[in-house]
Amino acid sequence: MSNHPVQMFEYHTWASQTILGRIKELPSSVLSQEVNSSFPTIAHALSHIYAVDKMWYLVLTGTGMPEAFQACIPLNESILPSIDDYSNIYAELSDQFREWFRSNPNLEQTTLLDNPFAGARQTRLSEIVLQLVNHGTYHRGNVSTMLRQLGHASTMNDYSLFWYQEPTK
Repeated sequence: MSNHPVQMFEYHTWASQTILGRIKELPSSVLSQEVNSSFPTIAHALSHIYAVDKMWYLVLTGTGMPEAFQACIPLNESILPSIDDYSNIYAELSDQFREWFRSNPNLEQTTLLDNPFAGARQTRLSEIVLQLVNHGTYHRGNVSTMLRQLGHASTMNDYSLFWYQEPTK
């Protein structure tokens, strides 16, 4: 039996790398071209996804959510110069998550999540992982729309396509 939250995280990693790969195929200016969308540029969207992923990683590894949120504000505002830089930080963080998954087999245990915007609640670790995946999916959709607005096709990164990919080692 597979560990569904971990499988969903692997989908998240694959989908992020898939869209980053598509952006690598385009002129480097695409990353910083202004567009009238949810984010001013694709780089801003990618920085946001990364910052939120990092925040949830910090929460999962024991940092309180208010502190994790504050720690990741600079990441949200940090625009990297190249798509390769985004690919690298995404890959490094995915490796950190994988290591955490290996050392935390019980994702159904709960933790007190003190959300500075919504209050405190007991939350399963698996729910946090699924929130991270859902957030990434939402914003990859923004990136796909931004690419189309800039005159470029996006790429498929649906979960159902992930089912047919070779497992990562």
